Amino acid sequence: MRNFDLAPLYRATVGFDQIADMMDRVLSSDMGQPTYPPYNIEKTADDAYRISIAVAGFADGDLSVEVKDGALIVSARKAEDDSDRTFLHRGIATRAFERKFQLADHVKVTGASHADGMLHIDLVREVPEALKPRRIEIASGDATDKDVVEGTTVN
Repeated sequence: MRNFDLAPLYRATVGFDQIADMMDRVLSSDMGQPTYPPYNIEKTADDAYRISIAVAGFADGDLSVEVKDGALIVSARKAEDDSDRTFLHRGIATRAFERKFQLADHVKVTGASHADGMLHIDLVREVPEALKPRRIEIASGDATDKDVVEGTTVN
């Protein structure tokens, strides 16, 4: 078990408290993190991601996907089974769960689909034009102070 002291980070930086808080949350909750249900996170393009969660036994109405306070929250609640079935062995887990994924800035959920016991959630990072790198044209030496050169977005 490792303990990290983030106090030097708080003392030496200004404006990075959200990152420090997130690291503190992740490091403190990582030890007791449940493994149910299993999931994959894959990068499908330069700015696109997909989270796939195994949700065998759950119907569309049992699942909930929402974004709240910069976190993607996936939860499932199975309706109580009113039938009088007697199981000799019950190995398919349909217990309720809630799984949280902290989203980076400018990452948005674009859609979710449920097929073949898998819940797929697609995400994309959309960086605003104001934050993209810009190439600034350099004026020649004979330009006057009144000339203004516009920057263009670099792709």
